[in-house]
Amino acid sequence: MHIALTIAGSDSGGGAGIQADLKTFHRFGVYGTSAITAITAQNTVGVADWVALPASFVRRQIDCVMTDLRPAAIKSGMLGTADVVDVVASAAGERRLIPYVLDPVMVATSGDPLVDAAAIDAIRDRLIPLAQLVTPNLDEVAVLLGKRPRDADEMARAAERIVRELGARAALVKGGHLEGDEVVDALFDGSTKVWRRARVRSTSTHGTGCTLSAAITARLALGDALAVAVDTALAFVHRAIATAPGIGGGHGPLNHWA
Repeated sequence: MHIALTIAGSDSGGGAGIQADLKTFHRFGVYGTSAITAITAQNTVGVADWVALPASFVRRQIDCVMTDLRPAAIKSGMLGTADVVDVVASAAGERRLIPYVLDPVMVATSGDPLVDAAAIDAIRDRLIPLAQLVTPNLDEVAVLLGKRPRDADEMARAAERIVRELGARAALVKGGHLEGDEVVDALFDGSTKVWRRARVRSTSTHGTGCTLSAAITARLALGDALAVAVDTALAFVHRAIATAPGIGGGHGPLNHWA
């Protein structure tokens, strides 16, 4: 049995975070383990509140999983505070948690902040250099690099900058927030690869970033090469949006069984 670990926050609405990650791992036949970093009170409309768990307890969760259920791949999502980022960085380095997919979660789909200011620098300086893949959306690219990409060419250049300037082994810049009839995603892993798909017009987009990074992690755990894992995961998320159940009054969840 292939095992994956997600280090992320809990979503009470079930569409993102730990819940989305575990559903996605299961969809790909991977056994999911977790270390919860924060607890959110949220639904499809927005995040009402969130509380970070103590960093020492996050480390305790990671260590317990590692000593008994060694993952073949890991991912991190919402980390919340600089202390938690530091703990994850230390654990990833000491326990050689690879391959590591970093989803630098900073803002929810609803626009609500999910990380404090001190954590942003810690993510940039400590976690990105440890990651085999970083998966920022356009707003997160703006936070990391100081400029929001406006088109596919700028997305590709941003992905390359994250690798060459910030130290990641690869970067996938997600273009779902660009306007237009197609969605563009740009990967740089030493060379540039670009995916283009027709946009699915839907409000069921809650947890797309979590689900995508979890799908990539699952495929890496199964032994896929990085570009193959990204291609499979992007196709899955496209289907998951197209077949979403349409529940909730805001940004609804995806269909994690697509």
